[in-house]
Amino acid sequence: MDAAGSDGHQDNDVQSIDTVKGNTVKNTKKVLLATLAAGSMLALAACSGNAAGGEGGSDGGLIGVAMPTKSSERWIQDGDAVKEQLEEQGFKVDLQYAEDDIPTQVSQIENMITKGAEALIIASIDGTTLTQVLQDAADADIPVIAYDRLIRDSENVDYYASFDNYVVGVQQATSLLYGLGLTDLEGAEAADAPAGPFNIELFAGSPDDNNATFFWNGAIDTLQPYIDAGTLVVKSGQTDFEQAAILRWDGEVAQERMENILTSTYSDGSTVNAVLSPYDGLSRGIISALTDAGYSVGEGWPIISGQDAELDSVKAINSGEQFATIFKDTRELAAVAVDMASAILNGEEPEVNNTKDYDNGVKTVPSYLLESQIVVKDNITETLVDTGYWTEEEING
Repeated sequence: MDAAGSDGHQDNDVQSIDTVKGNTVKNTKKVLLATLAAGSMLALAACSGNAAGGEGGSDGGLIGVAMPTKSSERWIQDGDAVKEQLEEQGFKVDLQYAEDDIPTQVSQIENMITKGAEALIIASIDGTTLTQVLQDAADADIPVIAYDRLIRDSENVDYYASFDNYVVGVQQATSLLYGLGLTDLEGAEAADAPAGPFNIELFAGSPDDNNATFFWNGAIDTLQPYIDAGTLVVKSGQTDFEQAAILRWDGEVAQERMENILTSTYSDGSTVNAVLSPYDGLSRGIISALTDAGYSVGEGWPIISGQDAELDSVKAINSGEQFATIFKDTRELAAVAVDMASAILNGEEPEVNNTKDYDNGVKTVPSYLLESQIVVKDNITETLVDTGYWTEEEING
């Protein structure tokens, strides 16, 4: 489906995991004793292998895990979490990073298939470029789980594990509105909201990442009433996704675009009051552009959003450079993907909670969507430290 069609209200018709019950064998004739004993051993082995909760992997089967890049801190955390949890369940893991090079990722997946991987967990670089290699996986009866980024244009995507990406976009926009004093952190309109107008500039994620459109649509749907009312003004006039998109989520490209906007639009002495940024790496590039243009942290410094709670950006929130980020707990996402793989290989049906919103152009992919949280300076300890994601020493170091 077109991402713009999502209203952010997800279908919670969770599919239950079937419980596998072993057959009880009654020993009635001595002449059948040996046969029955052997049958009982096989039944016990089958029950053990199919225990609910994913006690599978005891056969040491290989799972291929393809991640896009190590240039982003979050993907390193994702890869480590998936690998650790798979190994805890007894699987062998082939974890590969493609450094945002599409042919490299395709080659890595091909090698996983050749090595005999029993399942693939893939966070794609470009979700439209894996059709043939996924057909190779299907021909080898290898199930595929799309990890965080939906893989498009292929019928050979079995499940999708991610966050509610439309809601993530809503949260990004809400953090800006909150920072400007227009709403509270839940999005409710502030009683003493300022009239504005506030100058805002918009950034979007990589156009080859399906999530980027969900983030954008959630954010724009939230900001549009304030733009229509004149409370928010996109002074550059760059309001289309194509104008705002940053290929490969590249922070340097975001910095260059922000520099160009400041030069072309704000050289008249006006200032930018807020910047919608869908990812921490872009936020840091935007911050660099603002600093180079003479902006100083303090009064008049723009409200800047983000996503992924990367350590450098959490530090930037603490120092006042970045106003907010969105915390998506990669440990929870890894657990969902691992449980999906384990269930499939144990002959069970993985748990999903959305069966209508993630159409990859060929099929609607059964999905499990997790919740995310807005992080601002006042709740860093509650959301990130108390949950064990970062330590006080790491944040303040």
